[in-house]
Amino acid sequence: MTKVHNSKNIFNIVVIVAALGYFVDIYDLILFSIVRVPSLKAIGIPDAGIKDAGIYLINMQMIGMLIGGIVWGIMGDKKGRLAALFLTILLYSLANIANGFAQNLQQYAFLRIIAGFGLAGELGIGITLVSEVMSKETRGWGTSIVSGVGLAGAVLAFFIAKWGWREAYWVGGILGLLLLGLRIYVHESGMFDKVKESKARRGDFFSLFSGRKRFIKYIACILAGAPVWFVIGILVSFSKEMGEYLGVVNDAGQPETINIGKAVMYHYIGAAIGSILTGYISQKLKSRKKALLIAIISVGILCVVYFNSFGVSSSVFFFVIFILGIAQGYWAVLVTVASEQFGTNIRSTAATTVPNFIRGSTVLMTLWWSSMSAGMGILRSAMIVGATVIVLAIIAVFFLEESYGKDLDYFEVE
Repeated sequence: MTKVHNSKNIFNIVVIVAALGYFVDIYDLILFSIVRVPSLKAIGIPDAGIKDAGIYLINMQMIGMLIGGIVWGIMGDKKGRLAALFLTILLYSLANIANGFAQNLQQYAFLRIIAGFGLAGELGIGITLVSEVMSKETRGWGTSIVSGVGLAGAVLAFFIAKWGWREAYWVGGILGLLLLGLRIYVHESGMFDKVKESKARRGDFFSLFSGRKRFIKYIACILAGAPVWFVIGILVSFSKEMGEYLGVVNDAGQPETINIGKAVMYHYIGAAIGSILTGYISQKLKSRKKALLIAIISVGILCVVYFNSFGVSSSVFFFVIFILGIAQGYWAVLVTVASEQFGTNIRSTAATTVPNFIRGSTVLMTLWWSSMSAGMGILRSAMIVGATVIVLAIIAVFFLEESYGKDLDYFEVE
């Protein structure tokens, strides 16, 4: 039996490799938001159709992630964390390179589905592996480092996108392929080796719904994370349109068009800081739930600030987006919580499907927002969507099990 590597060193090689993997993951995941306008114009989409085409492609990517989350999560429990990690990064790297050659909306959409499918496994499986090889006292630090480093991938995407949208996709694919070489230094989780030798059913996705307690915890994890992708999927990805509606101006008092790439960059710099900060709060309070509540309530307060930013300068608007990023940096703690709620035999399935179901909820949120926008405008409809998901998230936290310091070496049984 392979030894369980419960190292107290937060710079364990697993943490480094998982962090770099998530870095490439975020680079690709956010790249579309940065290059949305120039790439759609380049393939012939008229200005009037940019918003709808953007929503369509984001939804295609998220649908791919929904399906991929289930597939990779199950594979991580059945075949091993490392095998799933290898295949997921290989697939999204190749899809990224192909995406740089897209000539029309149909090709773009197909490749976004494939890339989304591949991207779906990186974070959940990486967090699962880190949680299982580190001690219960330090795994919170490890997962926060993974997220903090990974979220910086959005910053790199902003600068690389200046070379051209096709080149940016190619760079993302090449970075992913280079990362594969580091996988040889990572060992399989000892906890997985132990469950593999047992008779426990592994990777049973439907077992998450078969028991009332498991089902409630699973749904609560998804609802608790929805505000993160409300902010990213609507307030940041469509900050250009929101800025126009709010009347954002430049330093001379003239109307200014918000650069989406810059908005994404500032937001993810904030999210990287927020990831470390929320992890620190969680460790200091010795409570995942308290850290989540503080972060979600902060997101709600800052959304109110965002919605009331009428006539502000672009500098102020970008600052609001930046601090929103700090608040929604609880993503790493949330995915850690998802991995800690369930036994080793379904941990990868839970930890991989939860973030992807949350990302997939962007489809529902953007469709709801878009349908209401026709009658009440993009701002008021965003307020309704945001208020709904934030209230549900706060309620959901109370249904989660406090998992700080929890021993994860156990199986789920019927």
